[in-house]
Amino acid sequence: MKIFNTLTRKKDEFVPIEEGTAKIYACGPTVYNYIHIGNARPLCVFDVLRRFLEWQGYKVTFVQNFTDIDDKLIKKANEEGITVPEVAERYIKEFKVDSQGLNVKEATVHPRATENIDEIIKIINTLIEKDYAYLSGGDVYFRAKKFNEYGKLSHQPLEDLESGARISVGEIKEDAMDFCLWKGAKPGEPFWDSPFGKGRPGWHIECSAMSTKYLGKTIDIHCGGFDLIFPHHENEIAQSECANGCDFAHYWMHNGFINVDNRKMSKSLGNFFTVRDVAEKYGYEPIRYIMISSHYRSPINYSLDIVTQAQNALQRLYTCRERLEFAISHAEAGGEAPASLKLRRENFITALNDDLNTADALAEIFNLAKDINLLIDSSAKKDTLTASLALFDELCGVLGLLYNRKSDSLDTEVEELIAQRTAARKAKDFALADSIRDKLKEMGIVLEDTPNGVKWSRQ
Repeated sequence: MKIFNTLTRKKDEFVPIEEGTAKIYACGPTVYNYIHIGNARPLCVFDVLRRFLEWQGYKVTFVQNFTDIDDKLIKKANEEGITVPEVAERYIKEFKVDSQGLNVKEATVHPRATENIDEIIKIINTLIEKDYAYLSGGDVYFRAKKFNEYGKLSHQPLEDLESGARISVGEIKEDAMDFCLWKGAKPGEPFWDSPFGKGRPGWHIECSAMSTKYLGKTIDIHCGGFDLIFPHHENEIAQSECANGCDFAHYWMHNGFINVDNRKMSKSLGNFFTVRDVAEKYGYEPIRYIMISSHYRSPINYSLDIVTQAQNALQRLYTCRERLEFAISHAEAGGEAPASLKLRRENFITALNDDLNTADALAEIFNLAKDINLLIDSSAKKDTLTASLALFDELCGVLGLLYNRKSDSLDTEVEELIAQRTAARKAKDFALADSIRDKLKEMGIVLEDTPNGVKWSRQ
């Protein structure tokens, strides 16, 4: 597999630290609100990365953190008159609802910043001892310029980074480039005891501590959105490599932004949408489809049109699968796996091996759907159709799609009603047959009389 590595600015062959394994760290949400559709993109994209690697036989350890102590959580807690842990707990639960709705696999570990204070303090102590960090006014800062490779991820000259640096009110730093590792306690804010005084961790140090604890000093892949390249990931590299004396991550993957109607998503512009907002209107699966329908490094322009397109595309896949199941149940025995399946599988793998090209992988699933429809129309035999269904489900599973298939219990109820309708028609009780059809229609079930019997599908 080749990955476009932000660090090298080219596609690098993925060579894991330990053969057959993959250690991945994905920056998680700051849990003070519902996640927005921009957050949904890295969730879905890097879930596909994990699924693909696992499908290819890798043992993946996937760590995604929760930032559960931050200025935003403190502000939210003060506004609502509750504690910071109560805010965090509420929105971690809501995150899990949305994550499950998007069919994102549970992380191997979901560490919280507040559960790893000891590890954070240990790294800060090491940086102070090595003279990469210093105490000032109750805070602890990292000496950015002391790390000779600072800027290597964002590929920005030091002078450009310096021009954008500033010192905020209350900060007493040696240099504007320096960043905070530990914030001294303020009245009314949560704090922890430390060798450098009461306080709480800065944002950047959290991920270094949690990544090191759960994945080791050097990891395979670190991923997140483009907006995290600088300063967050740049600072993670600096503090981690200075503390540990080795590379922090070998591969860095960053997904593109999401615009809304060709404008940057912003609360001030009134075009800010949470995943929950969109899901309540259109369901979760169209959101996931949108997030993986373009190459992960390309921007996505969210609009009502693209949601409609996603719904229609998904319906084509669901319809194909329903037709295939129906055809299998009525097909003659015999047949063999068609030669085209091997080609579809190989093309799908080639696409994802090329920097996780989900757009081309998805296109191959639609090509497979076309093949399947032709097989159905040509009355292919059962083994041929069954092999096609197995691959169809396999490939959709790698992308995490078609997870809202009809339940077995509903299938049974529908089949029983169809059997009752068929019996009523044979008995020429057309009034009963029509009433059953109407009942099924109210359930969202559409009937189609075919030479092989009655076929049903969802509206």
